[in-house]
Amino acid sequence: MALVFLPIFFLDGLSGSFFRPLAISYVLAVLASLGVALTLTPALSLLMLPRAANRERAEAPLARWLKRGYRRSLPAFINKPRMAAATMILLFTLTAVAVPLMGEEFLPNFKETDFLMHWVEKPGTSLEAMRRITIRVSKELRDIPGVRNFGSHIGRAEVADEVVGPNFTELWISIAPDVPYEPTVARIQSVVDGYPGLVRDLLTYLKERIKEVLTGAGASIVVRVYGPDLEGLRTKAAEVGKTMSGVEGVANLKVEQQVLVPQIEVQLKPDAAARFGLTPGDVRRATTTLIKGQKVGELYQEQQINDVVVWGAANTRTDIESLRSLRINLPAGGDAPLGDVADVRIAPAPNVIQREGASRRIDVTCDVKGRDLGSVAREIEDKVKALSFDRGYHPEFLGEYAARQESKNRLLALSAFALLGILLLLHADFRSPRLVALVAVSLPFALVGGVAAALITGGVLSLGSLVGFVTVLGIAARNGIMLVSHYRHLETEEGQPFGKDLVLRGSEERLAPILMTALATGLALLPIVVGGNKPGHEIEHPLAVVILGGLATSTILNLFLMPGLYLRFGKRRQDEVDEVR
Repeated sequence: MALVFLPIFFLDGLSGSFFRPLAISYVLAVLASLGVALTLTPALSLLMLPRAANRERAEAPLARWLKRGYRRSLPAFINKPRMAAATMILLFTLTAVAVPLMGEEFLPNFKETDFLMHWVEKPGTSLEAMRRITIRVSKELRDIPGVRNFGSHIGRAEVADEVVGPNFTELWISIAPDVPYEPTVARIQSVVDGYPGLVRDLLTYLKERIKEVLTGAGASIVVRVYGPDLEGLRTKAAEVGKTMSGVEGVANLKVEQQVLVPQIEVQLKPDAAARFGLTPGDVRRATTTLIKGQKVGELYQEQQINDVVVWGAANTRTDIESLRSLRINLPAGGDAPLGDVADVRIAPAPNVIQREGASRRIDVTCDVKGRDLGSVAREIEDKVKALSFDRGYHPEFLGEYAARQESKNRLLALSAFALLGILLLLHADFRSPRLVALVAVSLPFALVGGVAAALITGGVLSLGSLVGFVTVLGIAARNGIMLVSHYRHLETEEGQPFGKDLVLRGSEERLAPILMTALATGLALLPIVVGGNKPGHEIEHPLAVVILGGLATSTILNLFLMPGLYLRFGKRRQDEVDEVR
């Protein structure tokens, strides 16, 4: 059971943050249970059951009824081991066919009551315009029944954690926990959608944080296009956006805004500057000081530090002719107009240039609506890869699906090592490759029910579902071990010859313990499954569904298929018997 959780310990990033505490808690609980079983339980049995060995105890009516039905039905499976094997192969095949048809998600939609909305206008939009539209939407949102409060901020300062202009607003709203969740969110979404032309979204706080941690963008799927030339990069990003718009399920599609804004451009005249004895650095420093300003000191007053900046006059900085007339000091003395040594003009320039890994890039982002994340992400990846990219340009696929695939691959790779450890542990006890193989065959019994349960509850596999599959493998192994160990005990310790009678007796004697442990585990998970995907259970619900479904099938298939398989393949060779002796 501890080895089964080993892969979860090594999950990194967001996946590890969500599921590693679960693994730690479970393993600690198993170890504590082991300590109690080896120490406290024997002592309590000695104290509380002193005369149990001398007293005949009647079996419980339910146990007698179950054993009677099991005794009548089991021979039909034992007498036809080929049918049992064929049934097992058929179930595994159906499961393998169903898995690719299921949807894929990274993490579920968290049903929080606090929401954050990005409200982005075109670059250059004035602060007054953003304030006006923010006040308007605040009135509409506060009129919705169940909305408790509203807040916003427009832009961010240069020293903030996320520097943005006045065209960027964040809106915050909270809804009461006792109002209908889905209808209230739908009404909020309808108000948000009533502002076309804006880049906008509606996310819970946790969902927004997850997306930004993964990619730096508040979207589920991010196609990051790299390239050396800005014009070519904008053209290629627009082409990628057009391609993505044709994919069903794509919502809130946007190409990262990069518009041309007016900017002062100072182009040096090398020959003229040389005649005046000026270097390019002299012209750049003087121009920067006059137009942008330069810090030359600090003023300490009343425990406050204020920068002292040399800067050109305001009316000079905003007039192109005044800029050309600015005087620049010459090395030999005197001064010269800036227009004599450089061309000064207003030129279009990008409002922002994003770089990563020494390469310029533009993000094309979208969310998913009406389809599962995996199918949309794969279709987008196929279509974008089919586009032609010139040398120096290439796309990179990021977001929740990429994080899910990375966590999935890591989980499966580590699960293979955990499975190997389990098999080695079993071999150290059984000392028979045949018996180890029989227990290994029983492990996929749990996958059948896990997949069936996931299909019944929506047919979408999240990362929580994958963790559930890993977890339920340990439960399936336990059921198989209980049966095979008891068969071996009857043969080696009680001297019963290998055969049909041994299998029937061993299966019947293990029926109650297997059902009891399965029911104890299932009843613990039942409230989470029955409660549904309600707020607070978004992570545990898909995990519990998979474990409960896998627990049911592993228990049934172990009880009815394992006896026939053991009778057919469980007889040990003489060398294995000698080794045990």
